[in-house]
Amino acid sequence: MADIEIKNLSFTYPEGRGKTLDRIDLTVPRGQFVLLVGGSGSGKTTLIRAMAGLLEDFYGGVYEGSLRVVGRELRDLDRRTLVQKVGVVFQDPESQLVMTTGEEEMAFGLENLGLSNSLMQRRIMEVSSALSLSDFRTRYVHELSGGQKQKVVLGSVLALQPDILLLDEPTSQLDPVAAEEILTLIRRLNEENGITVVLAEQKMERCIHFADRIIAMASGRIVRDSEDVAGIAEWSLKNHLPMVPPLSRLFAGIGCEAVPVTVKEGRRILKEEGLFQSGSEGPASSTCPVFQETEPFVELENLWFAYPDGHEVLRGINLGFGHGSFTVVMGENGGGKTTLLKHLNGLLRPGRGRVMMAGRDVREVPVEKLSARVGYLSQEPGDYLFMPTVREEVGFTLEHLGLKDEGRVEAILQRLAIKPLEKEYSRDLSAGERQRVALASVLVSEPDMLLLDEPTRGLDYRLKEELGSLLKDLVAGGMTVVVVSHDVEFAAEYAQRIVLLYEGRVIESGDKHEILSDSTFYSPQISKLFKNYETGIVTLSQGMKLLKNGFMEEGDK
Repeated sequence: MADIEIKNLSFTYPEGRGKTLDRIDLTVPRGQFVLLVGGSGSGKTTLIRAMAGLLEDFYGGVYEGSLRVVGRELRDLDRRTLVQKVGVVFQDPESQLVMTTGEEEMAFGLENLGLSNSLMQRRIMEVSSALSLSDFRTRYVHELSGGQKQKVVLGSVLALQPDILLLDEPTSQLDPVAAEEILTLIRRLNEENGITVVLAEQKMERCIHFADRIIAMASGRIVRDSEDVAGIAEWSLKNHLPMVPPLSRLFAGIGCEAVPVTVKEGRRILKEEGLFQSGSEGPASSTCPVFQETEPFVELENLWFAYPDGHEVLRGINLGFGHGSFTVVMGENGGGKTTLLKHLNGLLRPGRGRVMMAGRDVREVPVEKLSARVGYLSQEPGDYLFMPTVREEVGFTLEHLGLKDEGRVEAILQRLAIKPLEKEYSRDLSAGERQRVALASVLVSEPDMLLLDEPTRGLDYRLKEELGSLLKDLVAGGMTVVVVSHDVEFAAEYAQRIVLLYEGRVIESGDKHEILSDSTFYSPQISKLFKNYETGIVTLSQGMKLLKNGFMEEGDK
């Protein structure tokens, strides 16, 4: 019996730019793990919303076709029944949080179902343990990091024990360790409890090996539906679609017939083809530019900070960010990364220590003056969007600073590929498009320093490449860029330096080749492929050069 049956489903948002879903036909058998992939704006999120029964009641628009869940037409299911059949986790955890603490959030749905206290407590205990929520489930939700909020939302949904689990990028704000734990848990629920899973995800390297089936979308339509998980990468490469993980691109780039999607597969192919030469370890990173400290634009001196509840978030931070440097700050959820960024632009003031910018203590500079020199984009791009059109959104920043330069607005619209959207209402755009509009509103002021908090969330591989190239250009022009990210692949490809935070302290800071190639979880696919064979390999270009110029010679013999 199928859990989900969709026939000829089309949908257009109110005042939309055309059909977001276009004649979708799809059947998902009970207990299947489906991975939904596609570029930003391809319709993945809207399809998830349709399966959750949200489109007509919450978004309006024009709805056509049929959608059945566990044998019944979705329209005929009352909400009480639906939430016990279908659980959904959205991209933005803020949109699902309604209670004060994490524990209250998990109890909210259970209370509405009228479950007994003992049953509610048992379910909350099980979910809290499984998701490692115990340490912060009683804390106020607004004090939690983006990743912790994401785990609370997932916990509140899992506590309802739905038959079908719909997930829209559920690990986008989680650190690599937490993301692996969550995806493994979801796979276990699928295998051992028979839960049907539909997962929409941009970071295919995290989850492609869990899927029974992959559905690829483009322009609101299903363009590929296959249980050949490995074949999807080859097909994507041939059709130039932005859904190919770095490992697959590496093998395709050297002309390998087999295109793997997992590191295990890749290592097997290299070994079978004789491309590995045992004992060839060497300082490959020495052939690449090594990060060199430059004169600091901003310095943190013995920085300590605690929130009103007394919890120390930053502890004795000493860091410098030089002119024209590109740093990615990584670490566990709740480790202090976002708090660190907010000190760099004056939104938060140190409890102890100081932040020096161009030789001046930022406590002496009003925040509005700092905003002209330091651009900041938070985890929630929606916080920046309130004007009627995209063009007005970008132009508002200049007007606020007392400038009016249509040339600058036009240039940034073109540079971030949002010129075609200039007359659209920003909040009607996809998550990736909203991210670019918010970034444009920050960059248009041409700041000396750019701070980005999880900027790759919701972006497909192609848009990540465009963002990375843009940031590298800005750095080459002298701008200081600091990015907080859990995206190891993005950090490996574009950063110069990595800073690792743990429990509010700097554990390590240095060149990306050294730090990322010597990690277990904070390591890109390319580095894992060459582990124990070659050190310092973290980027796609490094991997290709190594295979073409070095190991390839052995394979040709």
